[in-house]
Amino acid sequence: MIALVVLSVGMLGIAALHGQSLAAGRSAQLRTQAVNLAGDMADRIRVNRLGGAAYEGAAENHECDPQSGGDVDCTPAQMAAHDLFVWQAQLTRLLPDGAGSVTHQATDPPTYTIDVSWTEPNAGAQIHRLVIQVPEF
Repeated sequence: MIALVVLSVGMLGIAALHGQSLAAGRSAQLRTQAVNLAGDMADRIRVNRLGGAAYEGAAENHECDPQSGGDVDCTPAQMAAHDLFVWQAQLTRLLPDGAGSVTHQATDPPTYTIDVSWTEPNAGAQIHRLVIQVPEF
């Protein structure tokens, strides 16, 4: 009887540990997605260095990429708005309550702050911030 009680307590402990590991795995997956999405926007900014302050503006689908069959001769500002449009669509698809923003500071070299936020179950609102400096050339 005592062995059965000890075994039962041990099994409950293993079940609780398994539940915590599942939650930690989900949290790690969401954080990895957030880091990757912030890095994606940083890469987009590095490619479109002349976009500058337009990355703080509104997201808009200008169809600036060949995949959409759109115009590949967009201005840097149009490309920045399109980058934001594509990026925000990824945020909402890959993260629960995913949102993101970019701020631009006209320093030398220009500084961009990329914020990715999401909501984790049982942990609440989370944010990942990436600050990069991108010389204009």
